Amino acid sequence: MYDLVVLWDWIGFAVRWLHVITAIAWIGSSFYFIALDLGLKRQPGLPPGVHGEEWQVHGGGFYHIRKYMVAPEQMPEHLIWFKWESYATWLSGAALMIIIYWVGGEIFLLDPTRAELDLWQGILISGLSLAVGWVVYDVLCRSPLGDRATLLMLLLFVMLVAMSWGYNQVFTGRAALLHLGAFTATIMTANVFLIIIPNQRIVVEDLKNGRAPDPRLGQIAKLRSTHNNYLTLPVIFLMLANHYPLAFATEYAWIIASLVFLMGVTIRHFFNTMHAQQQQPWWTWAVTLMLFFLIVWLSTAPMFGSQTPAAESRALTPHEQRFAAAEGFDDAHDVVIANCSFCHAREPVQAGILWPPNGIVLETRADVARHAWQIYLQAGISHAMPPPNVLQMDETSRATIVAWFRAARSGS
Repeated sequence: MYDLVVLWDWIGFAVRWLHVITAIAWIGSSFYFIALDLGLKRQPGLPPGVHGEEWQVHGGGFYHIRKYMVAPEQMPEHLIWFKWESYATWLSGAALMIIIYWVGGEIFLLDPTRAELDLWQGILISGLSLAVGWVVYDVLCRSPLGDRATLLMLLLFVMLVAMSWGYNQVFTGRAALLHLGAFTATIMTANVFLIIIPNQRIVVEDLKNGRAPDPRLGQIAKLRSTHNNYLTLPVIFLMLANHYPLAFATEYAWIIASLVFLMGVTIRHFFNTMHAQQQQPWWTWAVTLMLFFLIVWLSTAPMFGSQTPAAESRALTPHEQRFAAAEGFDDAHDVVIANCSFCHAREPVQAGILWPPNGIVLETRADVARHAWQIYLQAGISHAMPPPNVLQMDETSRATIVAWFRAARSGS
């Protein structure tokens, strides 16, 4: 049983690794094609239907690329589809969310100080919110607003702000930002799976059957692709945010996440303009810096008021009760207090530590029981914590943590 705990953690690591690799592939191809599309040049003598061309050099070779606005007159025999990067990123991300925030929901998903929910209710909100978000977004895009790109983007931003606030009312700070990223990534992948690729397939079939493709299909796909382009950078921020308490464990985390979407727009606007070889809007960097320093200020505003309960403000959950009642808990609690609480405190006393790392507080019996899994992995079977340059925990203390955790897992 105990080896399964370690194996499960390694499975989570492997899925996270896969998710990062596929995300790099998707983002890289997305950014490349946006830059390519904006940099195309119209030259005299181009074949019919060619919108523009570009010469590129990379890896010792030269590439001559042409873009057909709708499609070539004759479909080539070999056609490469850029879709699996997106699908693999979303699927691996969904698997990672299930591993961490559904299976480990009692620890990482639910915050009883925000909403009294059973685990199944939290999982239901988690899953349904992703699907509902796509439906609302798709309806907006298919409405007459689809022809008013700026207004549509504003409404999309309002929806993201609302979801940022809503997630922070029910989930832990870490889970709230991660779900906002998953919410956005679901829209992006659904754009590829349900709109962009199907539209391209219709164009291909029209060409094969001698029909003139509908230019509107390409325009619709281009709109969704543009949305994906502007949403990419905020999604990356939200993927990384769960490692930084100043991003997720503050009173204004939902505002911080919302402002990051604006930063994504200003940064991408600069690079998109640059790739289009137009006058570069340097003002976007001034706006980006203003937004960044606003985020910094918000992160240092009064913190943890609603994030961390008072020392004994609530009863133990059934999950916490199991670890608090296990044999060896008193000894393990003493080890944690002696070795961890000087940093992992509501008001840390360790020099240079202003807030508990990763938002994890280890001061009370409830705190220790709540974070049993992390204590076991970080300070029991591994030497990740405490940092060796701060404190050297002896092997006897680590063995005490391991014995307590295994006793709780075995039900003794």
